Amino acid sequence: MKRNRYPSDLTNAQWKRLRDLLPPARPGGRPRSVDLREVINSIRYIVRGGCSWRMMPHDLPPWSICYDYFRKWRDDGLWRRINDTLRDQVRRRAGRKRSPSITIIDTQSTKTTEQGGPRGKDPHKMVSGRKRHLLVDTMGLILAVVVHAADVQDRDGARSVLARIKGGFPRLRKILADAIDNGGIAEWAKQFGGWVLEVVPKPERKKGEPFKVAKWRWIVERTFAWLGPYRRLSKDYERRPESSAAMNYIAMIGLMLGRLEPK
Repeated sequence: MKRNRYPSDLTNAQWKRLRDLLPPARPGGRPRSVDLREVINSIRYIVRGGCSWRMMPHDLPPWSICYDYFRKWRDDGLWRRINDTLRDQVRRRAGRKRSPSITIIDTQSTKTTEQGGPRGKDPHKMVSGRKRHLLVDTMGLILAVVVHAADVQDRDGARSVLARIKGGFPRLRKILADAIDNGGIAEWAKQFGGWVLEVVPKPERKKGEPFKVAKWRWIVERTFAWLGPYRRLSKDYERRPESSAAMNYIAMIGLMLGRLEPK
């Protein structure tokens, strides 16, 4: 039965670009009966609309099937691979090479709910919950996401993020960071990946002066702003940090599909 379209649904052009990146059905057994396009639409509905899985509209596939696909693709790393593929396409369309030479790293502290899972208190921002640790290129596209308890030091969380990109970006030479990422991480980054970690200080501002944008580092702040309309990211509603990281990839996938195939 044909249903009414939701704003989060894929267009035909977006689905055509995305479908070849999804894994085929496993050989043998019962043939796949679910429509993967509707599964993707359902997962996008959750991330964009912010409702719980069990409150999905009845004209979408059963929530348990959609969650099962989300979980399997999370554990398999598919969401990150799709993000990487679409990022390469966006960069090529903009005349950029696949591998950036400069990246920017930063964190965002978010509150958690009663769902459970790892959590802590960020003493700097006075937020109890988790941190999203993002590494982006100069276009603001995500290279890696790690979610961890908010009481983990930024310099320690940065190690987890940078460990995920080792060997993946041969042109990468410099990583721009906030001052809080200092404290031995620069030496580690040089030894681990041959990268130069440069701290970008906040511009000096006297009382009464207007806000000044920090050179380069505003890019990652803009990425956090791009993710803001995705209501499932307004708080960390997930029990597992890996699920939260997958939600960030799904949101960025939607943003890049919008660039590659505008409605």
